[in-house]
Amino acid sequence: MNRKIIGYYNYTVVLTYLGMISACVAVFLAIGGSNWLAIWFMMFAGLCDMFDGTVASTKKDRDDNQKSFGIQIDSLCDLVGFGVAPGIFVYSLSENKISAGIAAVFLILAAVIRLAYFNVLEANRQKQESGHRKSYLGVPVTTIVLVMPIVYVLNALGVFRSEYFFQATAVLVGIGFITPVYIKKPQRAGKIALIVLGLLEAVGMLIIRKYV
Repeated sequence: MNRKIIGYYNYTVVLTYLGMISACVAVFLAIGGSNWLAIWFMMFAGLCDMFDGTVASTKKDRDDNQKSFGIQIDSLCDLVGFGVAPGIFVYSLSENKISAGIAAVFLILAAVIRLAYFNVLEANRQKQESGHRKSYLGVPVTTIVLVMPIVYVLNALGVFRSEYFFQATAVLVGIGFITPVYIKKPQRAGKIALIVLGLLEAVGMLIIRKYV
């Protein structure tokens, strides 16, 4: 089949791409030292990821190639949003120290392994059953964009002043990515709770940014 441009383009990938673009902006901001904005853009990437699967599932006429493409593109964009972006954030925040580089590389590598393994499991699952998966193996990579704002707020409040706290957070979350624990996939109530948590974090950062 002749194509004008490779790939599959429809509304099901819009949120996925938007999340990746937001993550790229977060990278640029982190490199430039705009840490508060970098965190907000990483959080927005997480919000996009929360709903991109729901949007994709509304299109019932996708063939096997389109479904496979969706799995791959989602994980590749997740790598940027929840591996590369927070990794560079930690590295830049720690003034490019070697220890920060090691922590960042570990986080990114753990995300690569976690996402690649997820792709294998998901491809096999879709061959055997239909519908949505009910659980994840390993901590979802999006966890980093909920954890990092809390760490940053605590740092701004003076609870943890050392940049090593960010490095330790990156390592611990990376370990969670590759630890074989089953975590139930959040349903509507769970997603609402995560959104509320994210909003509280965003409001908290706005208040602290103004007065601290």
